[in-house]
Amino acid sequence: MIEDILDRQKAFFRTGKTLSVSFRKQYLKDLRDAVSGMDGEISAALKEDLGKSPVESYMCETGMTLSELGHAVRHIREYSRRRRVHTPVSQFPAKSYIIPEPYGNVLIMSPWNYPFLLSLAPLTSAVAAGNTVILKPSAYSPATSAVIKKLVGKVFPEEYVAVAEGGRDVNAGLLEQKFDYIFFTGSKAVGRLVMSKASVHLTPVTLELGGKSPVIVDRTADIRTSARRIVFGKFLNCGQTCVAPDYVLVHEDVADAFVESCKAETAAMFGDDPIGNPDYGKIVNRKHFDRLVSWLGEIGGENVRTQEAVDGAARIVHGGRADAGRLKIEPTIVRAGSISGPSAERYTIMQEEIFGPVLPVLSYTDMDEVIRYVDGHPRPLAAYIFTEDRKTRETLLGRLHFGGGCVNDTIIHLATEAMPFGGVGESGMGNYHGRYGFETFSHLKSIVDKPVWLDLPMRYQPYGKMKDRIIRRFLR
Repeated sequence: MIEDILDRQKAFFRTGKTLSVSFRKQYLKDLRDAVSGMDGEISAALKEDLGKSPVESYMCETGMTLSELGHAVRHIREYSRRRRVHTPVSQFPAKSYIIPEPYGNVLIMSPWNYPFLLSLAPLTSAVAAGNTVILKPSAYSPATSAVIKKLVGKVFPEEYVAVAEGGRDVNAGLLEQKFDYIFFTGSKAVGRLVMSKASVHLTPVTLELGGKSPVIVDRTADIRTSARRIVFGKFLNCGQTCVAPDYVLVHEDVADAFVESCKAETAAMFGDDPIGNPDYGKIVNRKHFDRLVSWLGEIGGENVRTQEAVDGAARIVHGGRADAGRLKIEPTIVRAGSISGPSAERYTIMQEEIFGPVLPVLSYTDMDEVIRYVDGHPRPLAAYIFTEDRKTRETLLGRLHFGGGCVNDTIIHLATEAMPFGGVGESGMGNYHGRYGFETFSHLKSIVDKPVWLDLPMRYQPYGKMKDRIIRRFLR
């Protein structure tokens, strides 16, 4: 089945139809209209899979997808044009230009946490660039996968874009095929497998992974606003966001005030009973629910809220309750001691990417300590700096290495088509969004176009002193 679809897509690509900008643009318009028309079905599927409210579904998935599609439709002709570049004097008379061309047959493998956006956004870029696509949504979000299959089937013939549903066996079968490009969003463990399989065919890859994204709050930060924005970014989608704040490093002088503000903002957003709040989502499945509950159990389990740490132990200061029947865990704030204390690396929540509604807060005394701590761990996908001090801001932006981030906010950097989004080091390779997505799925073919009416002899043998002097004059 997979082999048959891929063979038909290869044959379709060879017809050259996808090289037409008008052809691609019309399909992108049709896709945009189909997304708008199925807004209700998309929202219902996201509610079923992840408990997302209609507002959150549109704000974080459908609306952002429409924004990406709108950008592609507006700019596809500009991005597809050949681009004139400077030609060295040594190549006179000639002109040089770059031709963006599609790779060909692309595999996109998307995750479960933002299953609609993270399927349709890279698909938009791949189609805009002129590729055929096999799209593999996550089996952990089956309702959304079914809607995506229905949506794509309405717009595209299968030889152009096809959706492959299924679990690990389907993933394994796809990775055995020879694609011209693979785009993967998901965990580091699966990312390593994708890269390994791609290497067999020397297939280029983009890997959008994750990591423990830090937040730094210094003593000059606006504590109330910082807390509100961090709480929003952390507990959006129940913390199941690749760029969610994973932990907070806050200066010891303002740590108590910051924690109290976080507790107040969490209560204001989600109420006294977050588990019963219909606008607060759920953990995707029992496997991930049990993982998070076990990590909270290391701290003291649900319902444990103490005001003082014992022997440097972490403590839950807000939330912590869980409902296995509804797969819900309250937004939970953990006071995890000092950055240099015994609890900094003692608990699993400080060793693994949390990917859930648990926010550890650690205090620090000086910025060099922060830099050493963050730099001593794998490079994260995101980092967030809260400060009113210009020197602190510039120091952290220069010294810390991460995929992208914000100053005095969280997660919103991924919501613009004007900037590339992607990781660095173990948090990923490559990027996309807007022009960067178009170029990710394009090979930039470099051309020197030279007439024959003048043919300078200096490059041809036999060589002599005069030719040597001329060459040295031009090439320096």
